[in-house]
Amino acid sequence: MKNIYDLSFFEIETIIKDIGEAPFRSKQIWEGLYQLCNSDWDDFSSLPKSLRERFGKDYSLTSLNKIESVFSDDLQTEKVLFQLSDSNYIESVLLRKDDRLTLCISSQSGCPAGCIFCATGNSGFNRNLTCGEIIEQVIFIINALKTKSEKLTNIVLMGMGEPFLNYENTIAAVERLNDASGLNIGARRITISTIGIIEKIKAFSNKELQINLSVSLHAPNDKLRQLLIPVAKKYPIKELIETCRLYIAKTNRRVTFEYVMIKGINDSPDFAKELIVLLRGLNCHLNLIPLNPNMHFSGSPSDASTIREFGRILIEKGVAASIRDSQGSDIQAGCGQLAGKRVGVQ
Repeated sequence: MKNIYDLSFFEIETIIKDIGEAPFRSKQIWEGLYQLCNSDWDDFSSLPKSLRERFGKDYSLTSLNKIESVFSDDLQTEKVLFQLSDSNYIESVLLRKDDRLTLCISSQSGCPAGCIFCATGNSGFNRNLTCGEIIEQVIFIINALKTKSEKLTNIVLMGMGEPFLNYENTIAAVERLNDASGLNIGARRITISTIGIIEKIKAFSNKELQINLSVSLHAPNDKLRQLLIPVAKKYPIKELIETCRLYIAKTNRRVTFEYVMIKGINDSPDFAKELIVLLRGLNCHLNLIPLNPNMHFSGSPSDASTIREFGRILIEKGVAASIRDSQGSDIQAGCGQLAGKRVGVQ
């Protein structure tokens, strides 16, 4: 059965036209999908029964099967494990902080980037998600929050996978999430995180979108970065930073850099000084993130005092930086911990 969320509005219009239905039925279907977030074809009450049955026979509204939810001790983070129609797994994470409800969604099952400190990359790569499978994660959480009279405020593509290695489906999903006739989530409330796929950052800079861009840096030079991020061998850091400069100039948008702090590996004052030179003159913000331990990597997070000193050096020289908490690490839901496996199964 096909996933209805893989279809664009134009494709639905074409189907409606081909079966001889009135054109306005396309809009009714679209509203049911993205404004009402219906989860059953019988909920599309504006459609005649014959049309509901026809679409129900050919198109699925629920291709993701929720396997389980796990909550952090403070109940502020929920990790949801989904099984895809081909039996692969993905995870999504809902984060509560102050008045924000942020959903971290996946773009791939597994990840081909292979970052040595990341559980997802060490689990291998299965496949890209379709546009519909990316969107469905959001629809599922929106409907779950409705039962609690809560509303999703932000979306980040920082879950399993490298979004820019699934570029077409990622952009199609983001555009639909942002579309006023779709889920109508504000562009500045959506963030795409990339390890630094240069050609796709360039393509993204040509899109007339106000979506936030986050780049995982993790090191100030090629030697160390390529050790931590094997795929970075294709993307030299000098070229990556120059591409970010071009992105900022073209979009007038700030870039966020993510820097996972690993004890004794990338947290010395000398590396902070290298970052100052590297990022000089860039409209950017650097997030310092203590490593979240996982079974695939023997490293440990930098000490709190080391991270504070690292940040002080940066800020003193004009680099905007902050230390970011990583919610949900106690349930393996923090940055770099998603593995897409059943709890207790390694």
